[in-house]
Amino acid sequence: MGSLPHPHIVEDCQGILQLYSDGSISRSNINLRSFFNNNPPKDVAASSVLFKDCLYHKPHHLRLRLYKPKNPPSSLPVLLFLHGGGFCVGSCTWPNFHNFCLRLSSALRAVVVSPDYRLAPEHRLPAAIDDALAALDWVRTQATSENPEPWLGGGAVDFGRVFVVGDSSGGNIAHHLAVRFGLGFGDLEPVRVRGFVLMAPFFGGCARTKSEAEGPPEPLLNLEILDRFWRLSIPVGETADHPFANPFGPRSPNLEPVMLDPILAIVGGSEVLKDRVEDYARKLKEMGKKIEYVEFEGQHHGFFINEPYSDVANRVLQLLKNFMDMNSN
Repeated sequence: MGSLPHPHIVEDCQGILQLYSDGSISRSNINLRSFFNNNPPKDVAASSVLFKDCLYHKPHHLRLRLYKPKNPPSSLPVLLFLHGGGFCVGSCTWPNFHNFCLRLSSALRAVVVSPDYRLAPEHRLPAAIDDALAALDWVRTQATSENPEPWLGGGAVDFGRVFVVGDSSGGNIAHHLAVRFGLGFGDLEPVRVRGFVLMAPFFGGCARTKSEAEGPPEPLLNLEILDRFWRLSIPVGETADHPFANPFGPRSPNLEPVMLDPILAIVGGSEVLKDRVEDYARKLKEMGKKIEYVEFEGQHHGFFINEPYSDVANRVLQLLKNFMDMNSN
């Protein structure tokens, strides 16, 4: 009787996540070292920002990282930052996301809440969306608790000025949160979400856009990787036109009657995802939604996350500040 064939890799996300033929999964951060060594954290903001980790979802053992400026003014706004990674990889502890949150908190004088969420393929969508909702509910709990997290209690933050900021797949999650709130699902009182910032949101679709079909591969993204992320994250047997991927797909909800809060959509002009983000903003604007679209010429995916102290990142932060100021009343 012959031996069983040795399991082989059927999906490989740059060595960080590997799915085998027998259904087993391997995760490793070892292949991230070369990337982070080339982009070392510049903790310029570390001297002015404190951070710590908190458990926000005990059943799923999910943690978040909380940031606050040292010697802050009273009543800081709250930013919920949702990291990227194609729904399959990433963590709030990764150096690039951590460094960016330090910069967000320092530059915008805000408390930043950066949650981990369950990853695919072990936990396919909508798990990540549900976890982001749970993180916001954790914030609501702090606002109503007699014994809140000390950094969020005693009038330290303004729960009426909460903004959701999502990068890549986190931007996709931010969109779905905006739709759920716009449809009236979820009571967050006294928390008031004032707006959503979608940084190169990870949207998909069966038909290729021009930037997907004709654009040159990016340093970190190409169509093969994007397609793999969708195969691993959407429900088994579905396509990239599933509503989780395509906000304007054949089965996606009609957004025209949805009361969406203000949205800021940001993308690099040389991103594979550029056309999808531009199309998203154009369609929402045609529906009369309050959305601002900003494109940064020549920039690739993650230009603000991976280089948070660059000149272009400074411009992104100014955009965020203006967006928050305009939507805080």
